[in-house]
Amino acid sequence: MTGRSWCAVLLLALSATCGAADSVVDDSGREVAVPTTALRIADGWYAHHALLMTLGAGERIVATVNHAASQPWMFKVQPSLNQATAVHGTAFNVETLLGKQVDLVFTSLGDRQARAYEQVGLPVMRMGYTDLPGLQRSMLSTARALGGPEPLARAKAYNAYLDEQLTQVGKGLADLPETQRPRVLHIASLVPLKVDGSDTLIDDWIGIAGGRNAAAGVKGNLQAVSAEQVLAWQPDVVILAAGSGELSQAGAVLSQLEAVRQGRVLRNPAGVFPWDRYGTEVALQVQWAAQVLHPDRFEGVDMVAQTRSFYGRFFDYALSEGDARRILAGLGPL
Repeated sequence: MTGRSWCAVLLLALSATCGAADSVVDDSGREVAVPTTALRIADGWYAHHALLMTLGAGERIVATVNHAASQPWMFKVQPSLNQATAVHGTAFNVETLLGKQVDLVFTSLGDRQARAYEQVGLPVMRMGYTDLPGLQRSMLSTARALGGPEPLARAKAYNAYLDEQLTQVGKGLADLPETQRPRVLHIASLVPLKVDGSDTLIDDWIGIAGGRNAAAGVKGNLQAVSAEQVLAWQPDVVILAAGSGELSQAGAVLSQLEAVRQGRVLRNPAGVFPWDRYGTEVALQVQWAAQVLHPDRFEGVDMVAQTRSFYGRFFDYALSEGDARRILAGLGPL
């Protein structure tokens, strides 16, 4: 890069951060000086887009790591993303961000590119969590970083909604014996075969919904395992991520699972973001999972109605009944 280019970059950096007046602690524990109101955002964590949308700030995303092909509902609900600069992977070009006058960057915890953004003066919020209380903290810190009263009010409303769902599910499962908690295997990918273990948000909602994670001894997200290991676990229920593929692709070994033979294989819903992972629709995931694992205890739960209500309230989107059913089936929009 020429000396003149670097001068232009630094001038843009100064203009992007000018007026930074507030300090917010991100999920890594760092104190970040952010603009009074962040209006142009680069979001380098796939799931975090859902938090911004829930906070009414989806239109502020001008640089994204998501794509309509992989997250079609996200782009349908938030069509402004079609005009955002998109990258494959999670690394944005620094000059591009400065040229777009980005005033705040979100990354996942451990994103090595975060330091490069900081070196040219861009404020960076590092985000990440492994349980629902962590999600609620992230909602509040994201809202504070956005600035203004509306994001904070929406964050508090979402957190209260999530607490309500957890309370209702907890009441429904209050007297559930440990022996009636099915062993649930969550498969993120069939080819290659990957599962989600402990210390994950997936492990958290499985337990809250009245199950036990069958991936004994596995820690973390998207962990590669053998079909023989899955066969040894013999889970009571298998939940397939919406984009995990088809069982027929995984070979003959998994067909020997008793859960497969008994038809206890479920496809996870996926909307703006996959419900089973790190977006705000995990509030719906908890309800859905409790209902499918213990249908006799949650007979009155109407997930179509719940989904439509959630989208109207938190995404400001009028979701049709047909689209709600497609989301619940893990299908993309027509």
